[in-house]
Amino acid sequence: MERRYFLLLLSSLMIAATLLISSCGGDGNGMNRAANKLTLDTIRIESRRHLAGDTANPYCDIRLHVIYPIGSDDANLDTLQSYFVTALFGPAYQNLKLTEAVEEYVRNYSENYSRDAAIYRENAGLVVTPDPLVEDNVQDHDHEDLSTADSFYSYYESISDTIFYNQHGIISFQVRQSNNKGGATSYQHCSNHVFNLRQEAPVTENELFNAGYDTALRNILIASLLEQNGVKSIEELEELGFFGVREILPNKNFLLNDKGIVYTFNKGEYSAYQLDAQEIMIPYGSIRSLLRENSVASKLADLK
Repeated sequence: MERRYFLLLLSSLMIAATLLISSCGGDGNGMNRAANKLTLDTIRIESRRHLAGDTANPYCDIRLHVIYPIGSDDANLDTLQSYFVTALFGPAYQNLKLTEAVEEYVRNYSENYSRDAAIYRENAGLVVTPDPLVEDNVQDHDHEDLSTADSFYSYYESISDTIFYNQHGIISFQVRQSNNKGGATSYQHCSNHVFNLRQEAPVTENELFNAGYDTALRNILIASLLEQNGVKSIEELEELGFFGVREILPNKNFLLNDKGIVYTFNKGEYSAYQLDAQEIMIPYGSIRSLLRENSVASKLADLK
């Protein structure tokens, strides 16, 4: 089913979003019997707002591609949606429904951009001087002097998520965020999330592994970095832009599926920011002795 609707974010801004609904219901085969009984929805939003509503001025551009649950027979839907909202937009939005959180986030993004532009103009000496004879003088930033607006930066932000695994009572997903506030460098970050539908709680690293797992995983992480970067020594990794690899530890930024655990090390994490984020897949067979008995990971490892 496909629906279209419009969100009014500002008096001058209408955003179109397409909702694509897909169901994970079973049809009788083994794979679908293992699938979680969730209904997922997708919201796509692209919004651009120019300063003072003039397309000749700089602008803020935000794009969201959000997948989230709208139905669940496996967990409390409010709890699950709150987890998704927090993962996507932060704890400040956790008490909002996802569609409300999207609207609020886009509105705040636009307002923050206008505020940054006003601060820029004030620092540049372009702010309009309040009339001391007018009580409660309020500056209208959209009508201030924008003669040097082209000196201010355009902003860009993108947030999306991808479902990595959605079976056996576990849903793993990754949130990707990138933004640029002017200049050549963009911020990029991937955050991984694993939720136990039966316990209605996120899965933590400590509950997966036996004590001492962090140092035990170090050699596996190093070996994986060497292999996927096509080098044979840590010194060669350092020549590529890595640092502190000898002290690398699991960073709690992981995904689970029925094959193994995937760690993501973001740009600037044990590496120069110019390098891509590192995704390290560790098969359960390599770490079976490290897994706690009856943990989510050990049960996935034992699947046939």
